Amino acid sequence: MNELKDHPIVKFYIENNHFGKLLDMDFDIIGPGEIVYKMKINESHLATPLAAHGGAICAIMDATMGVCALSNVIFEGKVVSTIEMKISFINPAKLHDELAATASTIKSGNKLLFIEGRIENQNKDLIAVATGTFNAYPSVKAGF
Repeated sequence: MNELKDHPIVKFYIENNHFGKLLDMDFDIIGPGEIVYKMKINESHLATPLAAHGGAICAIMDATMGVCALSNVIFEGKVVSTIEMKISFINPAKLHDELAATASTIKSGNKLLFIEGRIENQNKDLIAVATGTFNAYPSVKAGF
């Protein structure tokens, strides 16, 4: 049993994250602040005949860093929202690439969390790196 992925807030997030379902993203929480998000690049992610749109890459990065931040605060009954994110695209994600995004916590405060993330493909080619700032607040304010 994964105590974090089975937490009611995380289960509610999974049930209500329609955007993540639209992009075929899925994740595992290894431990507090240890996240792996996966997404296979298919035609609906493409901006050109071969390469994924930057928005799809931003989406999996934001989701990964957001769940990383969330895993730090759910036992306080809090959720998070993205305040800012800076992403650098290193290599293109191509059709049929299997992306794995990971994130780690730089600093976790009472209200602000600083997270960094990276995305690699199945060959361990670095696709993108990012940093983000997240706001932690009571889950009831988000409808949880």
